[in-house]
Amino acid sequence: MELFEAIGRRHSYRGGFTDSAVGRGDLQAIVEAGLKAPSGKNEQTTRFVIVDDEAVLAAIRAMHPSNKAMQQCRAMIACIVDAEPEAIYEGYSFQVEDCAAAVENMLLAVTALGYATVWVDGWLRVKGNAAAIGGLLAVPKAKVIRIVLPIGVPAEKYPQPKKKPFTERAYFNKYSAG
Repeated sequence: MELFEAIGRRHSYRGGFTDSAVGRGDLQAIVEAGLKAPSGKNEQTTRFVIVDDEAVLAAIRAMHPSNKAMQQCRAMIACIVDAEPEAIYEGYSFQVEDCAAAVENMLLAVTALGYATVWVDGWLRVKGNAAAIGGLLAVPKAKVIRIVLPIGVPAEKYPQPKKKPFTERAYFNKYSAG
């Protein structure tokens, strides 16, 4: 799939998945896309755990029974950053931004390969969910799962939300809200 087509077709898929497996080669290609993302001062701090073991997936599914994508996915990718990120420039850390850049690359790769996913973030931040999944995946205590991507072959057509037009969100030379 051509890049701009993948960008146009990418969306947060919250529907169910088929029983079709997500091949390890495809999972590796998806994570390789994330590894190629830019990172602050090229620190490359984001780490990934690819989950395709059915027993581990079942344990994670039990934590979030209301999320259809997580319940039916055939694989997940956990994106991991430092729990206490080190400042690398003028007192700032860029691990959250680095992780987000990696995830966007992976979202595009997922789309280009014919799979679907949804960026799961907020749910990880409540009720100790990130730590619980981290325990299942042997993530060190000094690290935290920031984002999870449940991946599979979409079982249904999920409507893409309309995006606001260019003229409402982008401007040449100066900000113009009018």
